[in-house]
Amino acid sequence: MGIAWLVHGLLLERMSREFLESRLKDEVAFLEHQIREVGGDTGRLQTGDYFQDVFHHAFVIHSPSRTLVSPESWRSLLVPLITVGQEGSLRVQGADVSDTEVDIVAYRRSFQANGIPFVVLVSEDLGALKRSQSELHAWTAIVSLLLILLLVSVIWFGINLAMRPVTPIKAALKRLQEGEISRVDVGAPEEFKPLVSQLNQLLNSLDQRLERSRDALANLSHSIKTPIAAVRQILSDTERPLTDALRHQLADRLNDIDRQLEAEMRRSRFAGPQLGKSAYPVKQARDLLWMFGRLYPDTSFELSSSLTEDSRWPVEEQDLNEVLGNLLDNAGKWASRCVELSLHQHERRMRITVIDDGPGVSEEDLAQLGKRGLRLDQQTPGHGLGLAIVRDIVARYGGHVRFELASGAGLQVVVEL
Repeated sequence: MGIAWLVHGLLLERMSREFLESRLKDEVAFLEHQIREVGGDTGRLQTGDYFQDVFHHAFVIHSPSRTLVSPESWRSLLVPLITVGQEGSLRVQGADVSDTEVDIVAYRRSFQANGIPFVVLVSEDLGALKRSQSELHAWTAIVSLLLILLLVSVIWFGINLAMRPVTPIKAALKRLQEGEISRVDVGAPEEFKPLVSQLNQLLNSLDQRLERSRDALANLSHSIKTPIAAVRQILSDTERPLTDALRHQLADRLNDIDRQLEAEMRRSRFAGPQLGKSAYPVKQARDLLWMFGRLYPDTSFELSSSLTEDSRWPVEEQDLNEVLGNLLDNAGKWASRCVELSLHQHERRMRITVIDDGPGVSEEDLAQLGKRGLRLDQQTPGHGLGLAIVRDIVARYGGHVRFELASGAGLQVVVEL
């Protein structure tokens, strides 16, 4: 509005001046016509009140024999312009007329009538015009300010009206903070439903994390109680010598404790779905394939993917590393020559497939895979936790794991998130 007001002032001044110059030019043309009508005899012109009533402007008619000036008080200002020699518009600023400073615009034209040279000059004081312009400009500013106030009021009213549905959400958040409710369940507008949904999802994630922590402590306490009791019993029996067999029993019990601690520590690192967290699956897969290629040098690890290097999945980075790492480690242990990892995404469904060319498993054992502590072959190193950890992580993302027999030989694991 401020820029529009400034532009309005500039355009108003320009249009007024162009209009005034056009009028002065027309009046000069009228005087020239009158002079030609009388054959150059200025004595026959009806000057005085006639021209002042018609023009409302000061003018000068100059010939070698006579100089007419109207009004007479402008003689000292206009007569010097006769000899300027410049045709067209003239501007005189800061001149004094009857002890009054004036700013005038004049239009000068020279011609001959009946062989007599004439100079006609018509002028007008810009003071009255500027006062009119200033008044119009001031009224424009007043109207603009009133319009701004009206617009601000309408916008303020519109925003408050539009944000009125937020009030129930605000009240629900306050009740949530005071413990009266556990989830935000209000009839929010369509625009706020994703916000409420994400907030409830965050609350669910926090509750699940607290529940996992409590379960982990309970499981750990329960699982290491028996080995600790066995170790304490052996150490407290002072009558029995500490033989090699007892030493092996102590070592076995301590190994059980260590395995349980390692398993629970790994489970405690799982984050589950978190807002704002994402991972680059292709980049992480390449890093893991390089590492397992060094760990299992006789096995070829291959990657096939329809994703780009910059593709991101809404999965916590550590969780994705655990899933890919456990699947590739398990496949690398059993593969004969090759392990293939494929990453694909269709709309919001993400799929991880790991295929090895190992001996595979029987149809009866497929359903048992992924159970905590289950090891189908005791000859291969491990604790039977890898696939169980994968199941736990995938379940937290609302996905599922399928174990299938590969088309040729070996095992195929499909993870969908």
